[in-house]
Amino acid sequence: MDKRLAKKYTLQDLASLTGSTLVGNPDHIIMGVESLESASPEDVSFLANPRYKEAMARSLAGAVFITPSEERSDGKNYLLTENPSLAFQQVASLFLDSPYNQTGFLAIHETAVIHPSAILGKDVQIGPYVTIDQGVEIGDHTQILSHVSIGPGTLIGSHCMIYPHVTIREKSLIGNRVVIQPGAVIGSCGFGFSTDARGVHSKLAQLGIVEIEDDVEIGANTTIDRARFKKTVICQGTKIDNLVQIGHNVQIGPHNIIISQTGISGSAKTGRHVVIGGQCGIAGHLEIADGTMIAAKSGVSKTMDKPGKYAGVPVLPLAEYNKQQVYLRKIAKYVQRIEALEKKQ
Repeated sequence: MDKRLAKKYTLQDLASLTGSTLVGNPDHIIMGVESLESASPEDVSFLANPRYKEAMARSLAGAVFITPSEERSDGKNYLLTENPSLAFQQVASLFLDSPYNQTGFLAIHETAVIHPSAILGKDVQIGPYVTIDQGVEIGDHTQILSHVSIGPGTLIGSHCMIYPHVTIREKSLIGNRVVIQPGAVIGSCGFGFSTDARGVHSKLAQLGIVEIEDDVEIGANTTIDRARFKKTVICQGTKIDNLVQIGHNVQIGPHNIIISQTGISGSAKTGRHVVIGGQCGIAGHLEIADGTMIAAKSGVSKTMDKPGKYAGVPVLPLAEYNKQQVYLRKIAKYVQRIEALEKKQ
């Protein structure tokens, strides 16, 4: 990059933009963002995890976003804020191009197939080879990128971003400002079969829908099954990682975080602000209380009605789980002691 053409901000500019408290030289010029290890004096960085304190001490960064309670070195510039990661993100958006709104197709591409009954809002963008079936309604300023398939009767709100190769099946309800990453499938059939006396499996029709509320993000190749009769619901503000499977009739509460490779079985229900780590398994027909946090690779087989931190298969309160892990690491010594005691008898 030609430094003469680069964007330039003083530290005072960045402090004002992010609402941070500046400790250091207000006239110091920043021209980019970088990690602590790679930053130059013209870059700003951030510390959001204590494990990187040594990297911050060695960093050449022109300034670092830190919390007000974080220890500081003399002679360096700091921007104090309660959320360094968020403040850094605000600054990064000044210097880096957003992946959003980068499509070159600013209207409706000639290869898109749109049923005459479909209703498109103002400034909707439709990319190449998109298929939009009968009775679909799409709100203002929504972007549908290439090779997306939208089934009949689907309703999509405004300011949504739907990335390539997403499939949204019939009668799905998508709210406003929803982001669906590439390859996701919304409204696939739930896994339901009836087995007769001969062991033959007959499919149970999945006649319900999927409803995704406002401000939800769904990761790449995640699948959300339609309900058998009523609806599978992803509530407002929830963020779902890549490669997550959500079964039929599941209700995911508001502002959940669900990490990749987690599977949630049919008719499970989560409360508000639940966090589920990667590769967790959630059995069907149970409930998880508001504010519950479940560690990666955990298995939930029963309703969790008390919020807290949990881990293990099946899950235990985190403190109890950690205690058991300490015992397990010493199991060989315990066996030796028992064998020695038995020999003395």
